[in-house]
Amino acid sequence: MQDKELNKRNFFGYGDTKLKINWPGNKKIALSIVVNIEEGAELSVSSGDSINEYIYENNKIKLENNLPDLCMESHFEYGLRSGFWRIIHLLDEYKLPVTFSCCSQALEKSPWLIKEILNRGHEISAHGVKWISHFNLSENEERKIINKCYNDILKLTGKPPLGWHTKSATSINTRKLLLEHGGFLYDSNAYNDDLPYKVNFKNKSIIVIPYAFDTNDMRYESNGGFVQSDDFFIYCKGAFDQLLLETRDEKLKMMSIGLHPRIIGRPGRINGLKKLLDYISISEKTWVAKREEIAKFWAGVKL
Repeated sequence: MQDKELNKRNFFGYGDTKLKINWPGNKKIALSIVVNIEEGAELSVSSGDSINEYIYENNKIKLENNLPDLCMESHFEYGLRSGFWRIIHLLDEYKLPVTFSCCSQALEKSPWLIKEILNRGHEISAHGVKWISHFNLSENEERKIINKCYNDILKLTGKPPLGWHTKSATSINTRKLLLEHGGFLYDSNAYNDDLPYKVNFKNKSIIVIPYAFDTNDMRYESNGGFVQSDDFFIYCKGAFDQLLLETRDEKLKMMSIGLHPRIIGRPGRINGLKKLLDYISISEKTWVAKREEIAKFWAGVKL
């Protein structure tokens, strides 16, 4: 059963408060880049699921014949066969630490990813077992998924995932279950602020690090979204510039950028990411950090 206090809505947040702190290194903006690894964890008849993924990506018509959707599957496969390498080599070039939000089933099917990610000093966080919404799951079903994802990533990587992010809609129990589990430092299932915040519940706490769908390459897959590589760059640059402008008023800011190898990793799109990294890297006020680093810092903040 959901806890109404934990899910109580808050429309004020920090308000117009000027927080008397800076990010590490006296920086004004914390920039979090999240690369989502979902390839191999999407709904697929080939993987034993009853249906194929069809709401998102280039296949938006549900196939009713209970056969594998080879077009959809190959679209996801492109992400790891080609797109991943474009992204990881760019990150190598700029030496930027990022968070890889990984479905545990994706890591199981492509264990080579783990070495490529961790040997470069990046973070692996939890993105569920499969790439599914938890909205309609029962509390017990979701508890099992959270526990399995955590344990599978720990077994595969040797490191426990400190962060969690559910695809799209969470359930009313998700945050309570993360707190109950006790192994998670932060939750990214929020889109309601430009800064992290702490949630306390029954003598437990978790840091909420808001995510973003606007500064996100998935807008290439939506009507009226990004088309050219510069669309991604221009929009994200505009968001970054505005946040930087607002720090002149002694305000602290954070920005999230969401990436998917099968989307931004396309040759006609990757240059938008390169231009953005070029632009961000010259800012002396920016702390590019893994989400676990942001959460650890915020956990020690006294407001």
